[in-house]
Order: sequence, then C-alpha cells, then structure tokens
Amino acid sequence: MKLKKLEKNGVVCGLVSSDEPVITDAQSALDLLMTAQYEAGTKNIIIDKKLIAEDFFILSTGLAGEILQKYVNYGGRIAIYGDYSHYTSKPLKDFIYESNKGSDVFFVDTEAEALSMLTR
Repeated sequence: MKLKKLEKNGVVCGLVSSDEPVITDAQSALDLLMTAQYEAGTKNIIIDKKLIAEDFFILSTGLAGEILQKYVNYGGRIAIYGDYSHYTSKPLKDFIYESNKGSDVFFVDTEAEALSMLTR
C-alpha cells in the first residue's frame, strides 16, 4: 500500500493506492486511518472502492457501519470513489445519498471529486 499526500484549500488528504484490498475489516480500516495520520499528517482518506472489501457495500453485513463509526469516533473522514451504478440495493443507495449530505463520509465517481468533497 502507498499513501500519497494531496493538499487543496489548505486541507491535507491521503490518497491510497494498492494492488490489493486495503480495507477488509474494521481493524484494517482503523490501521489505514492511523497510517495516514502518521505518514501524511491527516485523517482525511481518499480511496478507490476497489480497495475495499465488497462486504462493505452489503449493508446487512454491518461492516460499513462498523468502519464508519470508528472513523467518526477517531475524527477520520473518508471519500470513496468509483462506479456505484451496478448496485441495485435501495438501502445502499439511500445510505450513499445520506452520507453525501454530511461532512465525514462521501461516495463519489472520481478521485478529483473525492478530493473536492474533503477539502471544501
């Protein structure tokens, strides 16, 4: 895993890149947040949805709730970018919609949008 430091509007974000999934459970998500804090001096994470276990997007597993609660508890913010068009779950679509109205968790199409959401 690599973490690239990005800055916009005076806000630092950590862009995650990897050849394999980085977030597979709550502990790996928390480890990522702490790594970003240590290596890039930020708690703002930008990550491709491909680097997150698919169970995250199946709300009934509880993984998304567990991970995002940890992020909020530790002051972390995350923007997940990628294609969400193939998901048909109404609860997931509602979850994404509601998350995007807040200030801590965002689901967007592109890396550029992710950076914009975390630095606005």
